[in-house]
Amino acid sequence: MQHPIIPPKPINENVHPEITRLPELTFTRQLARKFLVGIVRFVVWLFTKVEVTGLDNIPLEGPLLAVSNHLGDADLVLGAAFSPRQAEVLAKAELRNYPVLSLLLEIYGVIWIHRGQPDRRAIRAALQGLAEGRVIGIAPEGRESLTGSLEEGTHGAAYLAYKTNTPIVPITFTGTENSRIFPNMKRLRRTPITITIGAPLLLEHHQDWRNAIDTGTQTIMLTLASQLPPQYRGVYLNQTGVSTGQT
Repeated sequence: MQHPIIPPKPINENVHPEITRLPELTFTRQLARKFLVGIVRFVVWLFTKVEVTGLDNIPLEGPLLAVSNHLGDADLVLGAAFSPRQAEVLAKAELRNYPVLSLLLEIYGVIWIHRGQPDRRAIRAALQGLAEGRVIGIAPEGRESLTGSLEEGTHGAAYLAYKTNTPIVPITFTGTENSRIFPNMKRLRRTPITITIGAPLLLEHHQDWRNAIDTGTQTIMLTLASQLPPQYRGVYLNQTGVSTGQT
């Protein structure tokens, strides 16, 4: 059986480093976030039937890396709707090409990232956020899945976790594919969705930095795979687990 050829990860050629920064948590922004999350929760209730497990696994204080699979546009919306904490999200800079969406994301405040580039400003912004005790949300696949299941993970999440010794909370979605959500919305049908939140984990330390990043990335992706039904595990379906160092 031949496996489909998956295009390489996207590279953003149009780089604007000046847009990338950690959002300031001003009083106005925090009010705006609460207002936007309220709207998002109503929309989620209107168009989806969500089953959430493991919500208590999200610590209410301290720095945290929230890592997730990425099936569709609804993932970010659902994360905002159900998280007990506001998160700083790494969002692809290409979304700035959509005026309304770009405006909403700017109001909420995201860390713009240029995919496929050594985006040091985005890394510094994420590190600063963790140093301030914030939640940083990242999808290690680096894009919305083209296969409807897990693709190879990129190294950003593991790098941030090792650099700061921050716990990771793995979050997995099922049912959030655009091909399911949008047709159901047009028919005024609610889409069944599951959100699974795993126990926090710390990556094991290794003396060799490169090996640490590779192993850490594998640990993150296998942890996500373990929380998903087999049809969503993608390239990690037949791989054996590694120690997750759960706290």
